[in-house]
Order: sequence, then structure tokens, then C-alpha cells
Amino acid sequence: MAPTRDPSTDIFRTLRWPLALTRLGMVAERLARAFWPLWSIVIFALALLMLGVQDEVAVEWVWAAGAVLGAGALWAVWYGARRFRWPSRAAAVLRLDATLRGNPIQASLDTQAIGGGDAASTAVWRAHQTRMRARLAEARAVEPDLRVSRNDPLALRYVALLTLSVAILFGSLVRVQSVTGMGAGGPDLAQGPAWEGWMQPPAYTRLPSVYLNDITAASIEAPEGAEITLRMYGEVGALSIRENVSGRDLTPEAAQETAQDFAVLKSGELAVDGPGGRLWQIAMIPDAAPSVARDGEIEVSYEGEAQIPYTATDDHGVVTGTARFVLDLEAVDRRYGRSIAPEQRKMIEVPLAMPVSGNRADFSNALVGNFSLHPWANLPVKLTLEVEDGRGQKGLSEPEALTLPGRRFFDPVAAALIEQRQSLLWNRENAEMIVQIFKAILNEPEDLFRKDVEQLRLRTLTTRLELLAKYGALTDEKQDALAQAMWDLALSMEEGDLQDALERLQRARERLEEAMKNGASDQEIAELMQELREATDDYMRQLSRQQAQDNPEGQQMDPQNMIQMSQDDIQRMMDKIQELMEQGRMAEAQEAMRQLQEMLDNMQMTQGPGGGGQSPGEQAMEGLADTLREQQELSDESFRDLNDGQRGQGDRQPGQGQPGPQDRQPGQGQGGRDPGQGEGGDLAGDLAERQRALRDELNRQRQALPGQGTEAGERAAEALERADGAMDGAERALRDGDLAEAIDRQSSAMEALREGMRNLGEALAEQQQQRTGEQGFAQGGDPAQQRDPLGRNSGNTGRVGTDEGLLQGQDVYRRAEELLGELRKRSGELDRPEEERNYLDRLLERF
Repeated sequence: MAPTRDPSTDIFRTLRWPLALTRLGMVAERLARAFWPLWSIVIFALALLMLGVQDEVAVEWVWAAGAVLGAGALWAVWYGARRFRWPSRAAAVLRLDATLRGNPIQASLDTQAIGGGDAASTAVWRAHQTRMRARLAEARAVEPDLRVSRNDPLALRYVALLTLSVAILFGSLVRVQSVTGMGAGGPDLAQGPAWEGWMQPPAYTRLPSVYLNDITAASIEAPEGAEITLRMYGEVGALSIRENVSGRDLTPEAAQETAQDFAVLKSGELAVDGPGGRLWQIAMIPDAAPSVARDGEIEVSYEGEAQIPYTATDDHGVVTGTARFVLDLEAVDRRYGRSIAPEQRKMIEVPLAMPVSGNRADFSNALVGNFSLHPWANLPVKLTLEVEDGRGQKGLSEPEALTLPGRRFFDPVAAALIEQRQSLLWNRENAEMIVQIFKAILNEPEDLFRKDVEQLRLRTLTTRLELLAKYGALTDEKQDALAQAMWDLALSMEEGDLQDALERLQRARERLEEAMKNGASDQEIAELMQELREATDDYMRQLSRQQAQDNPEGQQMDPQNMIQMSQDDIQRMMDKIQELMEQGRMAEAQEAMRQLQEMLDNMQMTQGPGGGGQSPGEQAMEGLADTLREQQELSDESFRDLNDGQRGQGDRQPGQGQPGPQDRQPGQGQGGRDPGQGEGGDLAGDLAERQRALRDELNRQRQALPGQGTEAGERAAEALERADGAMDGAERALRDGDLAEAIDRQSSAMEALREGMRNLGEALAEQQQQRTGEQGFAQGGDPAQQRDPLGRNSGNTGRVGTDEGLLQGQDVYRRAEELLGELRKRSGELDRPEEERNYLDRLLERF
């Protein structure tokens, strides 16, 4: 009887290749998970060699790194050997069987456990096994799972792979062989020692690096501070360095070090001694220290902005600079408020603006700054300029005695305020003397102050200063606050209130005449002349609106009573006045100004067809101007009521005393009267009602404010919102009888109204410009008379823009210089945002 054939033989013959490949994949899985530290260390070491790290460090570091990596590799081998287990055939069968439907391998190898004597049961079992064996044809090798994240939770293998990726991009396999020369019997040892060297000049010299191996000449010129790098390969001691250019004490042991780095500080000799060595004579090029000097006249604008020119030189270029101002106490006029010793103050240090583009080896520039607020403004100082080059060497200018530039005030009271402000900042012990001077000014203020509010501000300031001086409470903070209040009041009086164009025009003319009488500089006169031009333009625009309102039909008025004058005629007269002043013919210039004023007083602006109506913007501006004027009148009345109350207290009989704030009963106003009783109470209530009516009118105007949607329009709305809040505070103060507080709030409301009108004017101008650009020639008319958005004539052909210059004459160069000076000043202000300073630097590079 023939032996029974084992069915498993046919089964495993069918699964021979899928089972073998599955088992091989399991071997790869276990190798990867057991030996991932080994191949990570090998990859990391290969990457370092490809990058040539061994050529950049001393040989001792290479040996140390090799020892560490070798030890790590041995540990990785031991770690992998402990964890690796060869997969068995049974494990491979189980994995392959798990990927098939119904586990056909296990079913084919099973035997019938029960029912073997039952023919029907046996038939079913054989049919089942036949079906399972048919499925074995579907068997495919199982793909191995090579992920080792569970074994490497810190992902250290990716560090090695990243280093290898960098090495493939930036390194080379050729560099790996250089490490063989560091061991005994390497190729470099067989060929003999070798060396490499470089000379790197300082970066500020902008000179290229020099490869010393290519230098065959016996002499080298090296700039001072150049870095020399030498690397020696082969047996240690076969090569040595000999040099006397760095000033270091080179011992025999140090001369044989394989890595040498030193700077050239003097001329001398450099040699590589040994096989293949070389000798050079190094001639050091000295790096000269920079120099700086003042050069040119100092120009001071009307606002006090100074331009102090200077020149600086250096063989390789200046890097930074600083200007220092020190008070020249010996040259100060020590009379009056400066008779006592001044308080100690730090010197003024201002960074010098460096050219953004171009060569800094030899340049001229100007220090631009405004020192008007400093306690030393218009006092003798000594100026010293300092510059520094890239090597850190510094150059100083000779101390120059000059007057610290600052703004000059031509209004008599404003000039007195500034003088006393300087006395207060000189030494706070001058406070009592300053109070006496202010009281003298306030004795008969009618002829000195244009506005009652200015008189009240000075009176309040005097009272505050007197109390602080009396009780010794004049701290640094309060001293600075009082000085700032004096400056603000003087500036307000100097600039004037300018609530309408006529007052502004008269004020500009008065300031110009006062400046000419006091011998102002050409720069100040030029800026005052420009202010007069702007004031004249505003006056003409308001006359035009007024005529349009009074004469809506556009009828011509009696030419014998009015002088018709065009804009060009006025500009020609202004040019003539400026020309006379530049020529020093001040008497003729004053006469021409008088004639111009007479003409302006009798001037009629001619209106074109359809020019009699008012736009919504003009109506809004006129309404705000009326509100501002009424607010000013209300503030003046409040001030007069306060003065009446103070005079009522001053008329008391001697011995009665005068109540201070602590003696005033609750509900009493500043004037010492109960606002709820008698005439005083009725007056305060009337003022409060008028203030409320003004606030209601302002709110009505805010509802229909033009210019919405523009940046200037939003600023105008915010300013008018502040004016509304100030009016509300003034109304409450009036009802409480606190007239001084009410006047302060009314002043804030007027300032906010003026700011809102300025912003609204800008918004209307932007809208007008946009409409002009959009309409183009759609408006009709003579194309030759139309202008493009830049104000140029479009020409007879109707094309946009011509070759006509936007500015003509010498003003072009003066204005360009002013703009460049402002750009240099702002680019040197370190407190500005970096984005803004970068933008200014780019502008300076273009010009």
C-alpha cells in the first residue's frame, strides 16, 4: 500500500514565494527597528565628512568626534543585536494567512476533529478544504512595515537625514577623503605635509579675500586689521608658523599648532617653515582715524529749526557721528535771572545724519534739529562733533563757540514769556522774580493782550507759580509743566488766534514788519513772507464766498468803490515785495506792503458765470466759522464776568481779607458769588443756556458734515466730537459757577473747532481734486485753459500734461534743499518706526 502524501507539502509549494517574501520583509522590519541608531550615526558621520567639517577644525577635534561616533556605533551594534530576533516560518505563515479571507492556510492544514465516521460530515469538510485551497492562489507577499516611530520617539533619525540632505546640496563626496590624511599611514602623510592660508581684509574696506597659496610674490600689502587664517595638514610639527605682524608672543609649541588665526597690526614678516613652506614680507596699510569739522553758515528757520553744516572724511568711510552741545558758562550774560548758578543739566547729544547712498569717505552734510524748547536755546554753547569709522577709531572737531539755535519771538509779551521761561529753567529759585514780572505785565493788560483768554491763562499761570514757590513745591515735574505752559502761551500769542482770514492776514503782515524791524535773518523773513502769501490766499477765498452770498445774481458792483484784482496780480505784487526785501530795500518793501494792504481792503473778486452759489462744503465751513466766532464771544463774556468778580473781591475794605479756595462756600463760583442767587446767578445761567444752544447747533452741523469716507473727513469728525465734549463740560462748569473751569473748557472747544475746520478743508480739497480728475474735459470750455491734476496747462491739443515746469525760478532749488534737509532730519530720528526710516532712506538714495 503506497504511503499517504502529506497535503501540507502541496500547500507550502503553492505559497513558496509569497511566504518567502513575507518572511524577508519581516527580517527587514526587525533590522530597521533594532539597528536604527546604527544607521543614524553612520549617516550623520558621513554628512559631516561630506560638508568638510574635518577641514575647518583642529585635528584633535576630529579625533575626539571620531571617538565619540565610534563609541556610539559600537553601542548601536550591541543595542541592535540584543533586540533583533530572526522571524520564524510559523510567524510568516500567520502574517500571510491574516491577509487572506477566512484564513485559508490554517483551514487547509486543519484536520476534522469530530464527525469523521459520518459520510455526510466528511463530504462537507472536504468541500470546505477544497474551497480554502482554491483561495491560496490569491496569496500575495505582505509588505513590510518599516516605521520606527515607536522605537525613536524623539525622531533623532530625522536629524541625521536632514544633515545628509544639507551635505548632498552643499557638500561633496570628494571631501570625505581629506580625513584619511589625519591618520597614520594616510595618503597625505605619504605625500608629505600640506598647508592652506587666507587673508581676509576688514569688511568696511570692501577688499576681496586673498588665497595665500596662490601668492607667489615675496611681498603682500595688507590693510590694518586684516585677518590671516592658516591650516596645516599632516604630521604635527612638520610645519610651523613664524610671524611678527600680530604682536603676539609665539612660542615653539604655539607655532606648530595646525590652526592659526591672527590679525595684521603692523608691517613685518610671515613664514610657513617646513616642506613646501613660503615666506612673505607684509606691508601693512595703516587705517587713518576719521576727521570732522564744521563748515558753512548755520541757518535757522522761523520755527527755530537749525541746519548746522559739517564735513567728514575717512580713508574707508565714516560709520557714525554725534554732535555734543555744552553750555559755555563763561560766555553767558550773567545778569537778571542768570545771575545765580544754573541747575545741572546733561549735555545735548544728537546723532549726526550719515549719507544713505554714495561715498562716506569725504562728504558734507548738515545736522538738522530744533532746540527751541531746550533751556539753553539762544544761549552760548560749545559744539563738538565726533565721528567713528568701521575700526572704532574716533575723530573730534575743535570745540566751536556758538549760540544754540532756537526760535525767536517778535511779539513783546511772547518774548517776555520766553525770557522768563528760560529764567525758570535756569534755576527754579528765580520763581519769585518771575512772578513779580508777570504781575507787572498783568497790571494794565488792555494794550498787551489781543484776547482776554490769553490774559486769563497768564494770570492762572502766575498764581500757580507763586503758590508753588511760596511752599517750596516746585519739583522737576512741575517745573517742566510750568515751562511747557509758558511756551504754549507764548506760541499762541506769537502765532495769533487767526479765527478768520482777515485777522490772519493782518497778523502775518504785523509779524513780517516786526521781523524786519528787529533784524531777522533772510530765512526767517522768507518763511514769514510765505505765511503772508498763504494768509492772502485765505482772505481772497473768503471774500469770494462773501460776495457770492451777498450778490447771488453775480451783478457787478460800482468799480469806483472796489478795485478788481486777479490772483496773478496779487502774486506779482507779493513777488515784488519779496524781491525788495532780498535786496535790503526794507523801506520800499514796507511801502509796497502798505499799498497791498490798501488794495486788499478795497478788493472785489470777479466771479465767473454760475459762481454765485455755495457748495455744501462751503456752507459747512461757514457754519463752523460762525460757531467758532460765537464761542469766542461767549468765552470773552465769561472772562469779563470772572474779572468783575475778582475786582469785587479786590474792592473790599482793608482788614476784611480775601477768601481763598478753602474759604469759598459750596456752590460759590470763582468770582465769590453764589451762581444761584442775584445778578451773578442769572448771568451764569444765561451763559450756560447760550453754551447749550451753541452745542446743539454744533451737533446739527455734525449730522450733515461733508467729506465723510476720507481720512481727513474722519479726523474732522473726531475733532468736532471733542469740541462737543468740551462744550458740554463748559456748560456744566457755568451752571456750577466755576467760570475759570468754564473758560478752560471753552478754550479746548475752540481749539477742537479750529482743528476740525482745518481737517474739513483738507477733505473738501481732496474731493475737489478727485472730481477734477474724473471730469477731465467733460466740463467743456477751452482745452487750453484747463489744467491737469498737477496744476499744469494741458495745451491746445488737449493732451494731459505738458513740459511746463511745476515751479520756476530760484525757489525750485531752495525748496528742493529744504525737502532734502527734512528727509535727512527724519531719517536720523531713532524714535521713528523702522519702516518709516527705511522708506526715507530709499527716498534719499533716489535723490
